[in-house]
Amino acid sequence: MSRPRLLPVLAAPLLFAACASTATSRAPVPPAATTPQAAMATAPGLLPAVPQPPERPVAPPAVTDPSLPLEQRIAAFVDYTATTYGVDRQRIRDVLATAEHKQSIIDAMSRPAEAVRPWRDYRPIFINDARINGGRAFYAENRAALDRVAAETGVPAEYIVAIIGVETSYGRITGNHRVLDALYTLAFGFPKRAPFFAGELAQLFALTAEEPQLDLGALKGSYAGAMGMGQFMPSSYRLWAKDGDGDGQRDLLTHRPDVFASIANYFVVHGWQRGAPVVARATRDAAAADFKPDNLEPVHPLPALAARGYRPQAGQPLAEGATLLSFDGEAGPEYWLGYRNFYVISRYNRSPMYSLAVHQLAQAIAGRPAQ
Repeated sequence: MSRPRLLPVLAAPLLFAACASTATSRAPVPPAATTPQAAMATAPGLLPAVPQPPERPVAPPAVTDPSLPLEQRIAAFVDYTATTYGVDRQRIRDVLATAEHKQSIIDAMSRPAEAVRPWRDYRPIFINDARINGGRAFYAENRAALDRVAAETGVPAEYIVAIIGVETSYGRITGNHRVLDALYTLAFGFPKRAPFFAGELAQLFALTAEEPQLDLGALKGSYAGAMGMGQFMPSSYRLWAKDGDGDGQRDLLTHRPDVFASIANYFVVHGWQRGAPVVARATRDAAAADFKPDNLEPVHPLPALAARGYRPQAGQPLAEGATLLSFDGEAGPEYWLGYRNFYVISRYNRSPMYSLAVHQLAQAIAGRPAQ
């Protein structure tokens, strides 16, 4: 997975993903784990799910139970963070004493993450001349670094650029909230998501202990606590950020080699396959019944989808398994098959429209016809 607006990076706080290689030795990438979705995907007739890293830890009820006094929850948070991440208790207390509750952040989080808008209205936000030309210029400016990362990881450079373009307009809009205030506010003032955000607040303390060049009190980001050009949450930063140029630091705020390497690493860790397709336009038989898969896992064999009346259009790329996507397009209903790499993009933001927008923007940046 930002700014309080009806754009996809904003979905990060609710649905987080927001990077093969492993992260640095300070924060090794956990091994892939079998998730409940993966277990479901082994049902008869379905393909195995894409292996994913373990879920990131959330804070315990002693920290997040809104029926407890705030002072008691903060004391429990200090103990949790110190015990889990080895951060000095007094440092945690001193920093939290400077944190401020921001009602504007609660208000932003209480609004829907994305307007309920159809694809025909959502797509032009990102697939337009300004965004495409900006992406091409950004790619040209950073071609050597981007192409090097693409060759090392198998994640095409245009997808790295498209993520940055969708998330922060190529680094121009990265958020102006103090990350400490955002996570403090959501950890102790937004019960619905308090376990996640208190967990991220603890990860912020751990991150800045491991990366001393980061000033915890000065870090700025989205109202959900996402940081930098790629809008990484603290846990994503700790686990999957990469030192892209060997300078011994991982700076995802403005240092582009680190940003590029980290976005690519995020994709690889979540299952990106080098050279594999992302999506295919599909046709629907006239007699086909509506079909809406439970999730975006690419576990449905193409023959099974064809038996339901949905098949790739002629000339479209093929893969073993897919999920079916249905959108209200400008010219009417659109049907797509989302393959494994589409699912990986969706780990950055769970919205299928977000993932398709990233794909189509990447195609446009690369000068390929939009599928």
